[in-house]
Amino acid sequence: MNNNIDNQGETMFEAPESEYLVPFDGSFRVSKASTTALTDRHPHKGKHRKEATDALKQLQRVLAAGDRHAVLLVFQAMDAAGKDSTIRAVMQGVDPSGCQVFSFKKPSSQELDHDFLWRTTRCLPERGRIGIFNRSHYEEVLVVRVHPQLLASQKIPSELNLETIWDERLRSIREHEEHLARNGTVIIKFWLNVSREEQKRRFLARLDDPSKNWKFEPRDVIERQHWDSYMHAYEEALNATSRPWAPWYAIPADNKRYMQARVAETIINALESIGLRYPEPSEEDRVAFAAARQDLENDH
Repeated sequence: MNNNIDNQGETMFEAPESEYLVPFDGSFRVSKASTTALTDRHPHKGKHRKEATDALKQLQRVLAAGDRHAVLLVFQAMDAAGKDSTIRAVMQGVDPSGCQVFSFKKPSSQELDHDFLWRTTRCLPERGRIGIFNRSHYEEVLVVRVHPQLLASQKIPSELNLETIWDERLRSIREHEEHLARNGTVIIKFWLNVSREEQKRRFLARLDDPSKNWKFEPRDVIERQHWDSYMHAYEEALNATSRPWAPWYAIPADNKRYMQARVAETIINALESIGLRYPEPSEEDRVAFAAARQDLENDH
């Protein structure tokens, strides 16, 4: 299941199978998505972490050398789910020059003067590079959906219709991602699914540990009051935009080590599925290489 052929005959990346893959038929339900591991069989300790790090490091080198695909990793989650630590743990062996991370929080005045996809579009990775969005364009159908008053600052020219705007934005995202996939971007999206109970425990740990106080935001506790609204927004967004060429994975996040291992495994499976390889030198290159070799060997 390595490639998808659309109705125009173009080849696109297709999602690796996983028990955490959000189906493409709109049947995903947050209430049935586990926040804990579905199985204990998956190795996520010691040598297995090192093997995953080494595998991803090698795949990134071939990705950069081939210069034909870009990779976009999208991370969305409730606060304290572990987005930052997962990005650090999974990408620790990757060449920093081949990777870029962007975090998207409150939009700037410049960003509000453009359409809602502009600020993330200008940060997309080039071919041969891995781009990571720590939060993303999905904020516009998550936090803005939960707090629709934020739309007032977005200078939308037509009269707002809250009955249709979310479906319209989700359609725009879906079409945007299909365009990227058709042009060689491998898109993998992760919803790190933490339970409300575990989030509470992590918030209290941040308050109890002086070295973690800086991570705590009182506003995050206020947002917990909107938990059900956020879960509804996530369910709608994942169902509308999980597609074979831009899949969502709902990864259990109550155990960080397990979560990080499954994220790494999914990325590795995706990169292995697209047939990455080092470029073959042309006949002209081979002639030039032979001449260069002779010059070097004759250089005394």
